[in-house]
Amino acid sequence: MITQKQISKILENYDKKNITIGVLGGHSALDVCRGAHSHGFKTLVVCQKGREKAYSKYYKRREGIGFVDDVIVVDKFAGITKREVQEELRKRNTIFVHNRYFWVYCNFKDIENKFIVPVYGTRDMVKLEERDVPKNQYFLLEKAGIRTPKIFKDAKKIDRLVIVKVAEAKRGYERAFFLCSSYKDYKEKSSELLNKKIIKTKDLKKAVIEEYVLGAPVNFNFFYSPLNNELELMGTDTRRQTNLDGIIKLPATEQLEVLKHIKPKYIETGHYNVTVKESLLEKIFELGEKFVAATKKYHPLGIIGPFALQGAVVAEEGKEDIVIFDVSMRIPGSPGTLFTPYSGYLYGFSISYGERIGLEIKKALETGKLDVICT
Repeated sequence: MITQKQISKILENYDKKNITIGVLGGHSALDVCRGAHSHGFKTLVVCQKGREKAYSKYYKRREGIGFVDDVIVVDKFAGITKREVQEELRKRNTIFVHNRYFWVYCNFKDIENKFIVPVYGTRDMVKLEERDVPKNQYFLLEKAGIRTPKIFKDAKKIDRLVIVKVAEAKRGYERAFFLCSSYKDYKEKSSELLNKKIIKTKDLKKAVIEEYVLGAPVNFNFFYSPLNNELELMGTDTRRQTNLDGIIKLPATEQLEVLKHIKPKYIETGHYNVTVKESLLEKIFELGEKFVAATKKYHPLGIIGPFALQGAVVAEEGKEDIVIFDVSMRIPGSPGTLFTPYSGYLYGFSISYGERIGLEIKKALETGKLDVICT
């Protein structure tokens, strides 16, 4: 395991006047690069061969436009952990901003044990998004006292509508959701997916069977600064999913006809902005504060920087409540949070996650506290 002492030593030897902000080419890389440039940092994107044009051509820095200064191309994303790539990153005084791509395409153990480059954020907490590791997101949500859907550990005990979250066979980082309301229903639908090789038996055994909560889906995108011990709400959004979005836009009669031939899929394809009632803001901040406190209690450093609590606002007995389904323990994938008003209520103008991260790194440089926000 890479120690904080090792990272502090690397940061100590960096040229503080020539810091580069690095990121893996996908997910939220452009947002990070734009934000880094707004605070005077150079940017570097590590791209997979064949997927580099967005960074090396379309958004490359030239003649006063674009925000990607340089690109390193590797055969596969996992190549970022190769010794020579790491050496180049350190040579450029790189602080690396981790995102979902980084953890999906690289091996957890390689990131934790071999990637000797300062990472902005809590390096070893992102794996807690996974559902089969100790003290994961469900553990933290429970310890934080945050309401979550009822979890069924035994499919035979299903007694209401549930959503089953099981990894896809082809893309293990994506999930093949299906709905059911009884054990019989569970067996029939899971068998169909197994027969079509959409899921695997070993993954079905590890699937999460979760009460299906009816409500308005919202992702609450937060930023926690250990420099000033403050929590900020960066924005709120929800997901666009294919082919589900296409199905629900059809009239009910046509939906029924389509569903005879096509099964709904829940593949995330983007996000769109939503807002919440101002009367809910205190409850939303309370959830974020509870989660931050739980991470500090059960992790040496706690959460650093961006994270999101993903759930729904539900109406029960004349009042509203919030139920949380999932946690993202790194920068969320939606740059559109910039266009919700919540960061503007704090700063006077709306800022993106990339800008907020750049501001935090700049402040840490000025106060000599890079090792407080980098792991």
